[in-house]
Amino acid sequence: MARFFEKISFEQFKRDISDDVSLYQEYSLPQRATKRSAGYDGESIIDFVLAPGEVKKIPLGIKVCMNLDEVLLLMIRSSQGIKSMVRMCNQVGVIDSDYYNNIENEGHIWICLQNCGDTGYVVHRGDKICQMMFIKYLTVDDEEEITRERVNGFGSTDRKEG
Repeated sequence: MARFFEKISFEQFKRDISDDVSLYQEYSLPQRATKRSAGYDGESIIDFVLAPGEVKKIPLGIKVCMNLDEVLLLMIRSSQGIKSMVRMCNQVGVIDSDYYNNIENEGHIWICLQNCGDTGYVVHRGDKICQMMFIKYLTVDDEEEITRERVNGFGSTDRKEG
């Protein structure tokens, strides 16, 4: 199987973000900054300001395909937490391989940021706002077979239907 990032469809982009075709065409997929970088930098596709104490859900406009025994972890960039007191509300985001192309939201990845500092945190389109790392995971040897498959999007593993 392959491992890659791709943009959500323009139809999903219109539902979640905007009907601005040029915005859709211009934003970039995550990339590693250096040869030895473990994480891929996620960039903001919108301009926004996060006021002190404010929490904001930010769309990344991307989805990810990965091998079945992998997970994508989303984390705040060190400089954001240390210099600007900005954190991800869930600390670490977990994107399972079966989140990709689900029927609810195509696997659109979002992050939720909180400004814990005392000054506004200004983000411009193209600024790096998170880092993403692919990790292989293991399961226990004596696990009973799981037959349930994901049907829906965010938070759906808690729902009975998928």
